[in-house]
Amino acid sequence: MGNDSTPLVRASSGRSDIGRRRTTNEDALFVDDALGLYAVADGMGGHNAGEVASHEALDTLHGMVVRGAADVRALDAAEVTLDEQRKAQRLLESAVQAATYMVYGIAQHDPEQHGMGTTLSALLLAGRIAITAQVGDSRIYLVREGQASQLTEDHTLVGWQVKQGILSAEDAARSPHRNVITRAIGSRDYVQVDVHTLSTQPGDVFVLCSDGLHGYLRDLAELPPITALGPEAAARRLIELANERGGRDNVTAVVVTLA
Repeated sequence: MGNDSTPLVRASSGRSDIGRRRTTNEDALFVDDALGLYAVADGMGGHNAGEVASHEALDTLHGMVVRGAADVRALDAAEVTLDEQRKAQRLLESAVQAATYMVYGIAQHDPEQHGMGTTLSALLLAGRIAITAQVGDSRIYLVREGQASQLTEDHTLVGWQVKQGILSAEDAARSPHRNVITRAIGSRDYVQVDVHTLSTQPGDVFVLCSDGLHGYLRDLAELPPITALGPEAAARRLIELANERGGRDNVTAVVVTLA
């Protein structure tokens, strides 16, 4: 591409699969290259409430970002101020809060959906900037120059125990409590959202996924050769990988490339 201020070209693909053990798919995904918005949600709750929660959360997220699209487009300018970055950050965080309020409100008015919730991992790309928003234990990875890194932090009980030095990463992986989530969209009318911003560069690849996928990744080194296949083939291969290794949960993957 041209100089460092040239907006990067986005290409993406997303796939979701019921897996090998579940009877319903409570995961949901969103991809929009024109808007630069990508998200994965993993719903929870009985009577298909998890499916309602994940889809309602993503619908609300999308609607809010569309309404604030001018703040996103400002990041495509040659010179981007810190204030413009913060506006876009606040937009994404507000969109996640709106999703929380929506899911919580629906659950309060329908006894069958009471207590439903969802994880939400969102990525907003504009210009040379990426903004992530995180609630729960779905994840966003970055593959850059052949190396993969995890951009988000899992909001789980064992994740907190590892952070506090109570558990080792190895013990956490084997813990019977590893799927206990400490933050979710919809459990209350407000949630603490982790929001981060980073600079992007040509060749970057982002992977958003539910725990039905990342629970089967043995090493981050598995991601670079898979993402090198391109968005569509990579998303398909990641779903196959999870199912080959057990497929105990719904599996969702979104792969986004920048050029």
